[in-house]
Amino acid sequence: MPTASSVIEIPVSADQVWQLIGGFDSLPDWLPFIVKSEARDGGRVRHLQTADGAVIVERLQTFDNVARTYSYTIEQSPFPVSAYLATLQVEALTDTSAKVTWSGVFTPVAGTTDAQAEELFAGVYRGGLEALRANFPD
Repeated sequence: MPTASSVIEIPVSADQVWQLIGGFDSLPDWLPFIVKSEARDGGRVRHLQTADGAVIVERLQTFDNVARTYSYTIEQSPFPVSAYLATLQVEALTDTSAKVTWSGVFTPVAGTTDAQAEELFAGVYRGGLEALRANFPD
């Protein structure tokens, strides 16, 4: 199964980073590509609207506030993949430095190569983490 991931170091505590990104419905707070998020199904489903008007529906699969991580699947999106599972995790490097990892596994749909799907999500994750990092200026 194809995979993609991105990692970034942020010069604040892991708790500070998790406070911003730890809510499953918090993407518009730090990810400019997502302009709206509406929680449904008791907060386990988020209906997202992208800056270009596309709709993405994601379902929370696991959530661990202590370990500062959650995983989710995509139920509906414009992306050329199926069987998508992604994880967002924040780890403490020191008291004033955190490592954030965003990774996913997926199956490309017909007409999309593994490499194309991997490149797409590597770019999404990298751009997302760079946008997250911009929330914590040095």
